[in-house]
Amino acid sequence: MVVLATKCYVEGEARERALDSLGSLVENNVGELSVTFEVGLRDDGFPSVTVEGEDATAARNLLRERWGEITPHREAGEEHVGTLDSWDAEGFVLDAGRKVRIPTDELGLGPGDAGQLRTRFGLVQHVPLRFVAGDPPRLADGERDRLYEWTRGTGRVNVNSATRAEVRATVNRAGHAEDIVTVERLGLLEQSIVCREGTDPPGLLASIGQYVPAELLCVVP
Repeated sequence: MVVLATKCYVEGEARERALDSLGSLVENNVGELSVTFEVGLRDDGFPSVTVEGEDATAARNLLRERWGEITPHREAGEEHVGTLDSWDAEGFVLDAGRKVRIPTDELGLGPGDAGQLRTRFGLVQHVPLRFVAGDPPRLADGERDRLYEWTRGTGRVNVNSATRAEVRATVNRAGHAEDIVTVERLGLLEQSIVCREGTDPPGLLASIGQYVPAELLCVVP
């Protein structure tokens, strides 16, 4: 079994749609291998995937690589994935099966307190982030590079509480299909709308916000 490092925190029909979406994504990840799998959901909101079959080991490794894995075993210097649970003046708190506090000085994202950094880089709650275990933990170098790359692009609007298909449908409904490049999947329910050159991220946010019962944050180059 692999516990994926992405959370399902919506309820009712939205939860059913999210888990159906996850099942399709797992099928895309491991469908060419000789395995069967079953998707479950732990009480803490992390999905579990039970894999059986001839290629089960390879399938588990593919899922770990794609999603990250929630595991109780973490050695100093190892890279893991946690979801952004909360933030305060002292830093970020990630949920990686248990809470992991990353001090602001260990984020490596430039000046400002953790709340300001979260807003600057468009980090909606529950977005998966890679970190390096240690005392104290720190944000992974590759994660820092990814976030800085966002600020050098054409702008983004990041969204939580919705699947990629739901976000694409919302953009289309708001009449902005031609104003975006793509919707990039960050986690199961966290997406990043990549703007075209000339599209104003705050304007896009204002236009689609009425259709999305979610948190939305801009990344402005």
